[in-house]
Amino acid sequence: MPPEESVVLVDGPWAHREVTANGARFHVVEAGPAGGPLVLLLHGFPEFWWSWRHQLVALADAGFRAVAPDLRGYGASDKPPRGYDGYTLSSDVAGMVRALGARQAHLVGHDWGGQLAWAVATLHPSIVRTLTVLDMPHPQRLRRALLTDPAQIRASSYIGYCQLPKAPEARLVRDDGAYVGTLLQRWGGPGFPDAETEARCREAVQIPGVAHSTLEWYRWAVRSLTRPSGLRFLALMDRGVQAPVLQLHGALDACLLPSTAHGSGAWAHGGYELQVLDGLGHFPHQEAPELVSQALVAHAGA
Repeated sequence: MPPEESVVLVDGPWAHREVTANGARFHVVEAGPAGGPLVLLLHGFPEFWWSWRHQLVALADAGFRAVAPDLRGYGASDKPPRGYDGYTLSSDVAGMVRALGARQAHLVGHDWGGQLAWAVATLHPSIVRTLTVLDMPHPQRLRRALLTDPAQIRASSYIGYCQLPKAPEARLVRDDGAYVGTLLQRWGGPGFPDAETEARCREAVQIPGVAHSTLEWYRWAVRSLTRPSGLRFLALMDRGVQAPVLQLHGALDACLLPSTAHGSGAWAHGGYELQVLDGLGHFPHQEAPELVSQALVAHAGA
């Protein structure tokens, strides 16, 4: 039997709850004082909210209200057949901020959550106080690298495979999610992932609906390049971000190369800092949690 959604309800110094936003139900995990400044943590692929477990505790200890949702299609959140486009996903996050009773949030995103964070800060600028992005260049910078940089094109070749019907879903769940472990090892730095991280991510991707839903993020990203709505989305991304931006990127990231991260500051109009983190791969918030947590607290508290 495939795992149930309850496998992502991991116990810890945090609370699990549900919120409704943009017409969908989202599982969120919360730590810290209810009245503290909201920090919203957006995970990437192939993960779920638990990738932010260290930052939830560190931000709560620093007086922030830290919230990590399972994004649309992941974990214990809804997995509808549609809605994996940049517009809908951005509205999900904007709706979450309001559903959590806040007017603004310090927005943090990694991987796909990072691309989503760039989009939210562009399309819904009034709700973003600061922006921190881990291992995800600005969408326009990434697009250019995927058109002109052979090294990034090779590193992203798996995206083409994701466009196939059914076969990618089958590969993700085959052998108890073994391919998820392969991706974590391939993209991460030395020693990543540990056994628990791999086991939890492999289990989470086998929840019914997750494999298909997570791949729909990749499919829209490619399909959108030739559709009017997608071209309009890229044009909107060209506006850039007004919130202060901190970009963290692992120097050993084999998925999104450090060379691709450089140049994203061209779309950051409210202050920008890039830190390339030596010895770390694609998952710095898990590979060096204290370092990343300190950076998040400092940026949100500046």
